[in-house]
Amino acid sequence: MSSPVPSLTRPGPRPFATPLSPRGGDSRRRLGRPHLLAALFFAAYAALSVTKHLRLQSTGYDLGIFEQAVRAYAELRVPVSELKGAGYNLLGDHFHPILATLAPLYRLFPTPLTLLTAQAGLIALSVIPVTRLAIRTTTPRLGTAIGIAYGLSWGLQRAVAFDFHEIAFAVPLVAFCLEGLALRRWRTAAAWALPLALVKEDLPLTVTAIGLYILLSGRRRLGTAVLAYGVLSGLLIVLVVIPALNPDGQYAYLHSADQAAGNPLTRLLLPPQKLGTLVALLVPTAFLALRSPLILLALPTLAWRFWSTTPAYWGLEYHYSAVLMPVVFAAFAHALGRLHRPRLVTRAVAASVTVSLLALAFLPLRELAGPAWRPSPWADAAREVMAAVPDGAEIGAANYLAPQLTARAHVYRLPEVLDSGRKPEWLLISDPARGGMPDFPWERSRLPEIPSLGYRLVMERSGIQLYRLADR
Repeated sequence: MSSPVPSLTRPGPRPFATPLSPRGGDSRRRLGRPHLLAALFFAAYAALSVTKHLRLQSTGYDLGIFEQAVRAYAELRVPVSELKGAGYNLLGDHFHPILATLAPLYRLFPTPLTLLTAQAGLIALSVIPVTRLAIRTTTPRLGTAIGIAYGLSWGLQRAVAFDFHEIAFAVPLVAFCLEGLALRRWRTAAAWALPLALVKEDLPLTVTAIGLYILLSGRRRLGTAVLAYGVLSGLLIVLVVIPALNPDGQYAYLHSADQAAGNPLTRLLLPPQKLGTLVALLVPTAFLALRSPLILLALPTLAWRFWSTTPAYWGLEYHYSAVLMPVVFAAFAHALGRLHRPRLVTRAVAASVTVSLLALAFLPLRELAGPAWRPSPWADAAREVMAAVPDGAEIGAANYLAPQLTARAHVYRLPEVLDSGRKPEWLLISDPARGGMPDFPWERSRLPEIPSLGYRLVMERSGIQLYRLADR
């Protein structure tokens, strides 16, 4: 009797090049399910991020910053972000020229919701290749289940819930590239990998690893070319391009990686938070992702994050793990296709879905069950106050209020703008002591000195306060 999950292994000297054969039911089911899943996740991701913004839960760092960059591209200017500093070119901070592709869409819809919706679409798009690969290596039903587990994965949810980031472009690029590698479509995989260098300066490391993978799979010329492209583009970006555009003439983030502290292995694996991240990455695949060589492509991202001295990079928060999700789940699907034990495959997929559903109770998408649709008690008051700010005005704004104005004003960050020597005409703050929304400690400590700087209160609603320079 034939196995419902046929073996995908073939003897040979190149384990990196294990071939896959088409299977998994009729073509209609194989083609339709991934696209349907992607559409459903797009709706969920967009609903989550849009409602968070409407409830004043997005921030200037980082949604406001990225909107200022995309707005500049849409106006055919260099990507300057006033929230980072007056005249600050964001390409001197991180290298993400791919953001310019959003400019036409933003020109039509000049709002931060454009960025949030685009991010939801990009991340949801990655569901297609991951699910398609999983259906090919297992069955339509099991492959669809893997696609659901992937769409619910904590790394993607964290990214969607935390503003907008350029890494959204990398998620589908990596997913389609991994599908190409698993199917031994080397040129296709290379074509998806090359644009990664335009997403962020750390991703040429991943491109280099992809080139090495292709090389070890037997395509020496193509693999060497991709590898060389990854190395050279990474060096050029970090050592030449970013320093040339940075106001201090350097790549500011090297300081978190250039201090060798003791044993390198200890630095990579400790504190235990790093090991916890590794476990969290592998548990949704029942650790079977380790059976596929594709999992090695997660190493560059994990290496730079764990080597850094910045604790925010080590854990599960924010957007840093989003690009690892397609690697882990593509490796999972690839590994399942190499197993000879159909029952183990079924149990592994069931475990993956179970873990994802149980984790949902602690992850952002759970808010769609109710909290996401409850209006913020400060939203109407904040919009009433902000309506008094004229278009094109210069304004210093609290972090939670800044992205509400970046589409139509020149927004600076409080309290940094108070120390910059620049005096914007307007200030927008939230004072919790007067019933305002929660803020950040570094903002609250500076509120009492605002009147002494020459600002007078012109409007207040529910603790949301608008100040203007007294001589205006």
